[in-house]
Amino acid sequence: MELWIPVTLAAAFLQNVRSAMQKHLKNVMGTTGATFVRFGFGVPFALFFVAVLNLAAGFPFPRPNLAFALWCVVGGVSQITATFLLIHLFSYRNFAVGTAYSRTEPAQAALFGLLFLGESVSAGVIAAIAISVFGVMLISVAHVAFTWRTLVTSVFGRNALIGLASGTAFGISAVAYRAASLALAGPNALMQAAVTLAVVILFQTVLMSAWMVWRDRSEIGRIARAWRPSLVVGLVGASASFGWFFAMTLQQAAVVKSLAQIEMLFTFLSTVYFFKERINWLEIAGCVLIVCGILTLLAFR
Repeated sequence: MELWIPVTLAAAFLQNVRSAMQKHLKNVMGTTGATFVRFGFGVPFALFFVAVLNLAAGFPFPRPNLAFALWCVVGGVSQITATFLLIHLFSYRNFAVGTAYSRTEPAQAALFGLLFLGESVSAGVIAAIAISVFGVMLISVAHVAFTWRTLVTSVFGRNALIGLASGTAFGISAVAYRAASLALAGPNALMQAAVTLAVVILFQTVLMSAWMVWRDRSEIGRIARAWRPSLVVGLVGASASFGWFFAMTLQQAAVVKSLAQIEMLFTFLSTVYFFKERINWLEIAGCVLIVCGILTLLAFR
């Protein structure tokens, strides 16, 4: 089994845990605060990863360059935007459906990978993305009267457009992070991913801290009062991000994010067992299609 596969599966699981905890934090702070904690409280863990690789494993620091810095900025801003939109969605629909809208990310990552990096994907990857996205569309209309017209028109509703925008921003950030990590050109994929994560998460923390000081100082107090769960979010979020960065250094972002659709399975488990929300047959069918898309990806990529 190629290394990027188990790394991606682990990252998808950790990301689901982080998203579930962020939804919980949304009850005690605003969208800005719930977005910030994944970055601000992840900084010490990101720096720890770099220190371990350098001091314990003996990997030298790569030399940053202008291309690396630019891609980090693009990826960092895009990820903040995507996370903000995704958390905002939790206010409108249940946890599984809110997450589903952003799961068009693989298809968009494939497009941005082609536009920005000149990367193409195989017919098998395109088929896998199409199957998974159709599964996401089924999930998106699971709580309305189902018709084919509803399936298509649902894409143009307010919640769908917010989710699609989130998926766009996530797709851009995924491609940008792959480009940033590859721009370091060594010493190895682990160190490239760790340094990219540390630089990006520091940039995001500074950017969001400045925004809150300027526009929403009361949110800082709410974050401080919830520091314990926020610290856990930071640990899980930084670990998930390290997994994503590592996997996307080894493999195209679109392929990694296609396999990452397995997160929807973890999301449904969270929906049923933690948030006590019901799911219906359309959501189950969509979940099955996502699994089929993943199997197609692994078989024909």
